[in-house]
Amino acid sequence: MLDCAAPMTARILDGKSLAAATRSALKQKVEALVQRGVRPGLGVLIAGDNPASKVYVRNKTLAAEEIGVHSRLLEYGKDVSEAELMQTVAALNADRAVHGILVQLPLPKHIDASSVLESIAPAKDVDGFHEANLGALMAGRPGVVPCTPLACMRLIGHAGVQVAGRHAVVVGRSNIVGKPLAHLLLQKDATVTICHSKSADLAGICRRADLLVAAVGRPKLIGAEMVKPGACIIDVGVNRLPDGKLAGDVDFDAVKSVAGWITPVPGGVGPMTIAMLLENCIRAATKE
Repeated sequence: MLDCAAPMTARILDGKSLAAATRSALKQKVEALVQRGVRPGLGVLIAGDNPASKVYVRNKTLAAEEIGVHSRLLEYGKDVSEAELMQTVAALNADRAVHGILVQLPLPKHIDASSVLESIAPAKDVDGFHEANLGALMAGRPGVVPCTPLACMRLIGHAGVQVAGRHAVVVGRSNIVGKPLAHLLLQKDATVTICHSKSADLAGICRRADLLVAAVGRPKLIGAEMVKPGACIIDVGVNRLPDGKLAGDVDFDAVKSVAGWITPVPGGVGPMTIAMLLENCIRAATKE
């Protein structure tokens, strides 16, 4: 078992290759389901004209089709009403050919995103955002686990990084990443600290982390001086710089010479997040 307390040259946690292997295994599961007469179906709902959202949706639907999951894309303009979106979700809930429902965020400002997300049947909530699934995670009961936190845990596990008994620091407290990831780490017996914008001495807390996760959406927030030698660094951030390039919440070039493990941006957590979305959908179809 590798030990993230021991200094070493940083190992790049390649999310692209792990996601490819995961999708290959999922494709075999889909083929087995199809032989039973069940083809997994994913309903994807997008509203508005956010360019990044359109890219994300395209990537998700392409990945689904590549492994044999039928995807149904439902696109609405920025003036769509909340009632219309809720009616669409209700129809997808009732459709037995749809096993997973994804509502791409953000929604137009006049839409209450929480109400739309909560209208999804918890069993079809492949993003794991429904309060029933988040509550199940907190209570340690079976449910749908949010995709990005699950992706982080898979990357950590695949690398063989020891979690039990280690100090994990999660920078970010969102319901999408920070909070659920903290619970997953607790379930693996880590000692967990959650940091946020009001945390005092962020750098000092981060330097004590054996496992450090950055999920705040601030480019290159985590520098080399904030990292414990040999620590495992998981970068969830995806930020567009003024020159058009992508950067994570971690200063990759500086930190890679200090860390034991590090995820790149792009090519780290992102590809695995899509793979976990597909896994959640296939798991829902398996229960039929």
